[in-house]
Amino acid sequence: MRTLVVVLGLLVCAQAQAAALRNMTTLHGPNVYLRDLFEDAGVNADRVLGPGPTPGGRIIVEAAQLNAIARQFDVAWRSVSRADRAVLEWPGRPLRKEIAVEAVRLAITAGGAADDLDIDLPGFIAPIVPVEAKTSATVSQLEYDPNSGRFTAALTVTADGMDPIDSRISGRADAVVDAPVAVTRLLPETILRPDDIRLARIHASLADEVARSPDQVVGMQLRRPLAAGQPLRLADLVRPPLVQRGATVLIQLASSGLSVTGQAIALDAGADGERIRVQNMTSHAYLFAQVIGPGQVRVTPDAPPALPRQPPRYEQRVDAQ
Repeated sequence: MRTLVVVLGLLVCAQAQAAALRNMTTLHGPNVYLRDLFEDAGVNADRVLGPGPTPGGRIIVEAAQLNAIARQFDVAWRSVSRADRAVLEWPGRPLRKEIAVEAVRLAITAGGAADDLDIDLPGFIAPIVPVEAKTSATVSQLEYDPNSGRFTAALTVTADGMDPIDSRISGRADAVVDAPVAVTRLLPETILRPDDIRLARIHASLADEVARSPDQVVGMQLRRPLAAGQPLRLADLVRPPLVQRGATVLIQLASSGLSVTGQAIALDAGADGERIRVQNMTSHAYLFAQVIGPGQVRVTPDAPPALPRQPPRYEQRVDAQ
């Protein structure tokens, strides 16, 4: 008889408890509704109970609070165990850093700075925003030093259904320009070809020291080694020699429509258009000549003679005895 009474009691309790607890609920906004805790919550299902967790967070409603909420809003539910609980989560994701960078760019360029900027946000801590929300960011209270490139600002992130998130950011914004850089590591005396370089963005502060276009680079020779990705300094580029020191060259002498050719020994290396010293192999005279092509030089009648480089002379001092 007692067993029958217990069974009947459980049946009555089950019929009375028409609502069911939601053990895990994914929220889609900042507020918690009664329907987020209970299925079949009744006429008050759309009542706002209060603010929920921030994006990426969770809150846990324990059995005692669940019972109080159910009584307050006439929900046909009672806990059967102290372990009953409801977990409410609002999925979140970190704000993409590119959104903050673009907000900084707009704020700086609005003040008249160059449009092409390389913006660095070291130590940037991304605010957590709702997964499904479309977010936007704005920058205010900007303090920017164009000489050093350093800035500080207030970043405000907004999204549908979310309170604005304010934070302080700082970093550096440098104007950049396009310039050729080395594709791979290059050795000294390399004569640069088109596939040795590529265009990349470099800080504008380096623009006066480096080549700015492939035309300034291709066909030139390196004086120093160059690491991959490094821009090419103008001081490290020389025209490749068409005449090597010690090589036999064809020498031309042009005067009054008469052209005479002969052979000479190059005493210096020289690029196209450069003037070097040569020694005529017939007369043994030392002359200045202009490089006009591979292994070719030209001498004009009014060119001054060139003197050979003499080894340094040392005087021996003899102290009187």
